[in-house]
Amino acid sequence: MRVALPIALSVALLLTFASLELGAQQPLLIDRVEHHDVDNNGVNVHYVTLGEVVTGETLLFVHGFPNFWYIWHNQMEAFEDEYRIVAMDTRATNRSGKPEGVESYDMPLLLSDINAVIDDLGVDQVTLVAHDWGGIISWQFVMDETYASRVQRLIMMNLTHPRGFSRTLANATPEQRRATEYARTFQQPGVGAGMQRGAAGRAQRLYADQGERVVQFVQEAYERSDVELMLNFYRANYPKEPYVELTDWPQIDMPVLQFHGLNDSAVDQDGLSNTWDWIDGDYTLVTYPGIGHTVQIQAADRVIETMRWWLTTH
Repeated sequence: MRVALPIALSVALLLTFASLELGAQQPLLIDRVEHHDVDNNGVNVHYVTLGEVVTGETLLFVHGFPNFWYIWHNQMEAFEDEYRIVAMDTRATNRSGKPEGVESYDMPLLLSDINAVIDDLGVDQVTLVAHDWGGIISWQFVMDETYASRVQRLIMMNLTHPRGFSRTLANATPEQRRATEYARTFQQPGVGAGMQRGAAGRAQRLYADQGERVVQFVQEAYERSDVELMLNFYRANYPKEPYVELTDWPQIDMPVLQFHGLNDSAVDQDGLSNTWDWIDGDYTLVTYPGIGHTVQIQAADRVIETMRWWLTTH
C-alpha cells in the first residue's frame, strides 16, 4: 500500500499537469486574427490583424498567386509580440472583392488596394513584406511617387526587381523561356477552372501537419477565391512579347531586404544581378541554395531569424 499510493498520486499529478498544459496552449492563428474590410472605390479589400504594437510599427504582408493571407502564418506568429501584424487578401482572393474584367486588375488599381489598407489602419507608414505577385505590386508601390512615402522598409521574397525580371525575359535562354511558359499559359481564357479544382489537394499537401481545422480553413479560402479572375493579374500586367528590358524605373531610397530561394523555377535568379544599382537605400540580399519559390515556408526559421535582425537594425 505504501508503494501504490505514491504511484497513483504521480499518475494523477501527471495527468493534471498535462491537462493544464493543453489548456494553456495558444489558440490557433485562424482563431486569433481580427478580420477587417475596407472599400476601395467599390471593391472590398479584406485583411486580418494580429499582435501588439510594442515597437510602434506595422508589418503589412502581401501574398502572391494563388495564395491568400495565411501563407504568412509562420512570420505572423513570430512577430506578433513585437509589431502590429497585417496581412491582406489581394483582389479575387478569399474574402476580397472579385471585380469582373481584365481592366479591373490594372497595376494602378492593385497599388491603390494596398494604400486603402494603410489608410484604413490609420498609420503613416508600414514595412511592406511581399512575395510573388504581392512582390510585383510592392516593388511598384515603393517606386510610385504617390505611395513611396507610405513605406518605411521593403522586404521582398522571391520576386526580382522589375528591371531585372524584364531583362531576364528579354535575354532568356531556351531553358529560361520554358520555365516561364506557365505565365503565357495563364493568360489564356478559361485555364483557371482546372486550378480551382486542385485547391483542396493543395491545402492538404501544404497544411496537413497543422491539423484538420487548418486544412479545412485553407480549403474554404481557396474555394472562395476565383482563380480565373486571379489570372487577370497576369493578363493585365505580365510583360508582353516581344520582351524588352524595362529600364525607366526610379531609384528606391528606403532599406530593402531581399530573400531568394535559388531553386525557384518561376522567378530566375539571373534577375537579381545589379539590383544594388537600383536601390539607393541600404540593400541586403539573402539567397538560399536548395530552396524554391515559397521561401517564407520552405526556409521559415531562417527567414524569421534574418528578418528579426534586419528589422532591429534598419
